[in-house]
Amino acid sequence: ILLGWVFVPFYIKSGVFTMPEFLERRYNSSARTYLSVVSILAYVLTKISITIFAGALVFDVMGVPFWTGAVIVVVATGIYTVFGGLRAVIYTDMMQMFVLLAGSISITFFGLQALGGWDGMMSVISEATSQSDVLSRSHFFNLWRPSDDPSFPWTGILFGAPILGVWYWCTDQFIVQRVLSAKDVSNARKGTIFGGFLKLTPIFIFIVPGIIAYALSQQGLVDLQGNPDKALPAIITDFLPAGLKGLVLAGLLAALMSSLSSVFNSCSTLFTIDFYKKYRPQTSEKQLVWVGQLATVVLVAISLAWIPMMRAMMEGSSFYQYLQSVQAYISPPIAAAFLLGLFFKRINAKGAIFSLWTGFALGMFRLVFEYLMGEEIFVPADGTLLHTLITTNFLHYAIFLFLVCSAVMIGVSLTAPAHSAE
Repeated sequence: ILLGWVFVPFYIKSGVFTMPEFLERRYNSSARTYLSVVSILAYVLTKISITIFAGALVFDVMGVPFWTGAVIVVVATGIYTVFGGLRAVIYTDMMQMFVLLAGSISITFFGLQALGGWDGMMSVISEATSQSDVLSRSHFFNLWRPSDDPSFPWTGILFGAPILGVWYWCTDQFIVQRVLSAKDVSNARKGTIFGGFLKLTPIFIFIVPGIIAYALSQQGLVDLQGNPDKALPAIITDFLPAGLKGLVLAGLLAALMSSLSSVFNSCSTLFTIDFYKKYRPQTSEKQLVWVGQLATVVLVAISLAWIPMMRAMMEGSSFYQYLQSVQAYISPPIAAAFLLGLFFKRINAKGAIFSLWTGFALGMFRLVFEYLMGEEIFVPADGTLLHTLITTNFLHYAIFLFLVCSAVMIGVSLTAPAHSAE
């Protein structure tokens, strides 16, 4: 709703093609450069590396070596992107949505069948949690967890997650480029409403199959090898009938490659329009396409190199939690710049730039020291401010970052002349 009724009219009216371009219209070229750099960095740390990792994981479960699977995903996606373009990405995304929904329903059905139905699953979970000092039955079915929950506290979900949501759904090129492809504001709003309804499906796509996978592993019916990220592909390969198994695996891999292709398109657009064309305005469209493809190849290579470090940071958690935590360190300053920039005319370029770079420094500080602490390269003493900043829940840290960035933006803006109303 926020994207369709607040942000989209501004984007379409201003005639921008990228989100950094919009920040330049609102603030200055430095704000545009910042968002372009951070967006590309975010794609490397999250979307590209995570999607390649997930695709390789699916191949790994099927018996294909991890890195061979990673290369297959990259090469296949590269071919798909070159010959398809954004239109192909949008239409295939829509078709794969139905395949994935059908696959998730099938996984739920056959998984529950193996456990003896819903009651059988609940019985397994009750028995397993009764013998655990960490897990309780409510842990699986209650999204409203204590404020000191190490993963998803209710305070973080209520106040921190919306900050990530504003960045991802309203300001990220990966998502917004689809909305900007609509023929008018009315169609864009219809798309955002439909997308909002689809966001209810993760309860059935992620949560229920995940609980089923846990119950199956407790019964010894599936071997996750201590890695929760293997839950979905393991259930698919072990419990679905042969024909359906092939269809769902193909749909899953196609969806991953489609998502990766969308990122490739976003990276290409950002690099060519916000960097290359800015300094070489006379470049032909054909050359821009070639430069964008070359830039994407470089980013993929960097992402592949990042995967080993990403796996180290994911030790003891999952790639979903890694994805959310990195976004929590990157998104707050961007969300603050867009929200305050839209609703408060007094915010100016000086305040925005100070805020953006303050947030970037604090976010990278947390990311680097979290890695160092996880690898036991540097472990601060308990009770110190440094230890608190590194170990506080990532959603709580997002709240802290957003408040700091907002305060810096407002404070610095008040020390400089206001922008003209135009």
